[in-house]
Amino acid sequence: MKLYNTLTRQVEDFRSIEEGKVKMYTCGPTVYHYAHIGNMRNYIGHDILQRTLEYLGYQVTRAMNITDVGHLTNDSDDGEDKMLIATQREHKTAMEIAEYYTNEFFKDFEKVNNKMPDIIKPATGEIDMYIKMITKLLEDGYAYQAGGNVYFDITKVKNYYQLTNHVQDELVVGAREDVEEDVNKRNPADFALWFTTSKFEHQELQWDSPWGKGYPGWHIECSGISIKYLGEHLDIHGGGVDNIFPHHTNEIAQSESYLGHKWCNFWFHNEHLNDESGKMSKSNGAILTVSVLEEQGYDPLAFRFMCLGSHYRKQLLFTFDNLNQAEQTLDKLRNKISLIEPSGELDDGSFKEYNNRFIEALSNDLNTSNALTVLYDLLKDEQVNGYTKLDLIRKFDKVFAVNLIVEKETAENEEEILSLIEKRNEAKKNKDYELADSIRNELLDKGIELIDTREGTTYKIINS
Repeated sequence: MKLYNTLTRQVEDFRSIEEGKVKMYTCGPTVYHYAHIGNMRNYIGHDILQRTLEYLGYQVTRAMNITDVGHLTNDSDDGEDKMLIATQREHKTAMEIAEYYTNEFFKDFEKVNNKMPDIIKPATGEIDMYIKMITKLLEDGYAYQAGGNVYFDITKVKNYYQLTNHVQDELVVGAREDVEEDVNKRNPADFALWFTTSKFEHQELQWDSPWGKGYPGWHIECSGISIKYLGEHLDIHGGGVDNIFPHHTNEIAQSESYLGHKWCNFWFHNEHLNDESGKMSKSNGAILTVSVLEEQGYDPLAFRFMCLGSHYRKQLLFTFDNLNQAEQTLDKLRNKISLIEPSGELDDGSFKEYNNRFIEALSNDLNTSNALTVLYDLLKDEQVNGYTKLDLIRKFDKVFAVNLIVEKETAENEEEILSLIEKRNEAKKNKDYELADSIRNELLDKGIELIDTREGTTYKIINS
């Protein structure tokens, strides 16, 4: 498998540290608000990577953090904690905010068929690990105390900018030019490992530490969780391209200084999803989420399918026209597949030919667009019998995960489904909510999930 490595800025042959096993870390959400579909494109990209590795026979162990403290508004060491801003906005405690938006995140995460990581840890649960790391960094001379806080000294690292290819005279304060410099720092690009009340006196979440009551910096969280749960050597670490600097740059500096050796071999980054106004953001007004798309009547997997049509390292433009086209194409695919009769026996030659082409496409830096072309070619190939086609499609969908095969029994019973939906609507009008709920549960038991929208009730098939 060939994979683009941000660290070397080139496509490389992927080799795991331990044969047949992959340790993978994905930067998780900051749970101060809903995750928009731009965020979700990133997690779809990581899911495709994991599914591809598993398709190739690797055993993948994947960890992800939940940032519920420490992520500041400008991604540097200035501004308020995003969680603190959320508590002021919604008049709830930080933990109430974190719990609500974590649950909302994973609802959308699963709606686009993302696999749940094996290890999911909130940042607030690993304070002892951060203190352990910071203590050693201070003892070894990589960190210093100033103004009550603890900072990492980037001049102690030989190649601090290895991930970004910056040079020394291109130093920026944090990630933005308009951020005011922290006067406590020895160098403008030094970053905080631990904040105390000397800097943020109104911070709700605080812990005792050797340096005073306070809370961890954002960057130490991912390093601490990854090292604690995946060990000292990591195969793949990833996130969106906006994580490259300063977040991942700082992770490398502190992790390798703490460990004393190279930490991660491959760095994997997804490009942005843009709308017509530019990069999607939580600060640009209304937040477009997977759940909002579903409420508007869209199949969430149409959004996943739209992402599959574009390479993960290319920016993708979201418009409703593009989403409509993706949904129509996915529906046509499912309908065409539903007409395939499972005739014949497994044709080993055809199976091997198309499976190898599928693997070749994905092994070329996750070229999902070419992998979809293999699917289309398979459907058009009249020399391949129905049984072999369906067997291949089931395998391909382990990576695509867009529910390509709709069970025929369900498809043939659409009239019955629509009749039950109408019966449920009448029950709701008559305020017979017990009957309405029983109809919903009856359909759910048959693998049919109802979706209530402003325009009416639709349904989708849930494949196991």
